[in-house]
Amino acid sequence: MTHDILLTQPVPAPIDAQLLQSYNVHRLYQADDQDALLNAVGARIRGVVTGGAKGLSNALMDRLPNLQIIAISGIGTDAVDLDHAAQRGVRVTTTPGVLTDDVADMAMGLLIMSLRELGVGERIVRSGQWGTVNQPLARKVSGTRLGIVGLGQVGHAIARRAQAFGMSIQYNDLREQPQTGYRFFADLLDLARNSDVLVLAASADLGRAIITAAVLEALGPQGYFINVARGKLVDEQALITALQTRTIAGAGLDVFVDEPNVPQALRELDNVVLQPHRASATEQTRLAMGEIVLSHLQACFAEPQLRAAIPA
Repeated sequence: MTHDILLTQPVPAPIDAQLLQSYNVHRLYQADDQDALLNAVGARIRGVVTGGAKGLSNALMDRLPNLQIIAISGIGTDAVDLDHAAQRGVRVTTTPGVLTDDVADMAMGLLIMSLRELGVGERIVRSGQWGTVNQPLARKVSGTRLGIVGLGQVGHAIARRAQAFGMSIQYNDLREQPQTGYRFFADLLDLARNSDVLVLAASADLGRAIITAAVLEALGPQGYFINVARGKLVDEQALITALQTRTIAGAGLDVFVDEPNVPQALRELDNVVLQPHRASATEQTRLAMGEIVLSHLQACFAEPQLRAAIPA
């Protein structure tokens, strides 16, 4: 029996080819009339392959009455209602571990670009203004005080990289991790006050904004904010205001509240570095993530005694 799979977004070509070999693949992201596609094939769909940010809405899930698995290519489950999926008997899987290094690399890249104002310098060179525009001196990266919000796998990977730059590392998390040797702040405002750079690497499972106007004010006019977690964890208007008024010095953002719609106000600012949610977007990592997705689909549709191979 060949199962029907729904893709909500593209996957790497080698993964796509393997899906086509094993399943009947339906591409929601290519459909001119998504409603018509769901009417035609919704009852046949057994699996959905999606991304962590896109997830799967309850409304869409409920149009797939025979759905067995939502295979997320990513680590976030915040865009899927896990309780609703459990009630439906739908398993939700992710691809943990393999994207940790890439996300940590992106965090450091955004940090360096923001503090050293690399984007501003590049624009000066590209526009032929080198020699006519006096670019202000940038901020030194090495030796800065780095505050990490969320000391999970990604947070630890960021900290390891930061150590190579001689940074002092402090963090905020749900609980202290004394074995790290890093300084723990139970209060996020205190962490912000004691950091030159605040990096958001927290899980978005709770889905509420934790980077507020008060946090940004505590970070201060010499401070920088980096986000490689989720846009919904930030009061985006408060961040825009803080950047416009120089309440903080700058920011580096890979994620936004309403992707792919980035507020015009952010796009017009020179003191923010913007990326289109590409922290895990390397060929090697996306292929590794795709292979894990394939293994989850295979285990789900295998004989009952083999289904225990799917991680909860």
